[in-house]
Amino acid sequence: MNLPQHYREILLGLGEDPQREGLRDTPERAAKAMQYLCHGYAQSLEEIVNGALFASSSDEMVIVRDIELYSLCEHHLLPFIGKAHVAYIPTGKVLGLSKVARIVDMYARRLQIQESLTRQIAEAIQSVTNAAGVAVVIEAQHMCMMMRGVEKQNSQMLTSVMLGAFRESSNTRQEFLQLIGRSK
Repeated sequence: MNLPQHYREILLGLGEDPQREGLRDTPERAAKAMQYLCHGYAQSLEEIVNGALFASSSDEMVIVRDIELYSLCEHHLLPFIGKAHVAYIPTGKVLGLSKVARIVDMYARRLQIQESLTRQIAEAIQSVTNAAGVAVVIEAQHMCMMMRGVEKQNSQMLTSVMLGAFRESSNTRQEFLQLIGRSK
């Protein structure tokens, strides 16, 4: 697959001259940028976690909030940018702190929609930790809605996935939402 050549063809299709000074190296730069933005395909959950599960007697909620994320929507290949809040209730093991952020990044760096991203993160945390419950909330702004289409600059999309105790117990869910500042 010759990504730079495809970007040259896109430039031509837009009526541009890929040989003009400002665009001469753009196909190569754009191809490298797209490969970087989608590097989550080259990663696996096992590689990311890398054994960073630690024995713990804690059975209280663990939250990592405000994890910035950058992704590309699969419909327009435009960015959506936001933050994820991830919580789980340990059952004998806790996950290394940075691993939560790395899991968010791995799935965010794939083409998809926010709803799928939220579920993938929750299911990954659940599978790795065997937690009593997992909660994920993502809030993001979508360039496909801000730069084109309805052009709504202040719109924000929120998605959530609640598994286990977070789904079954309104008190647990409410505590999580309060701690991330999403409930009064």
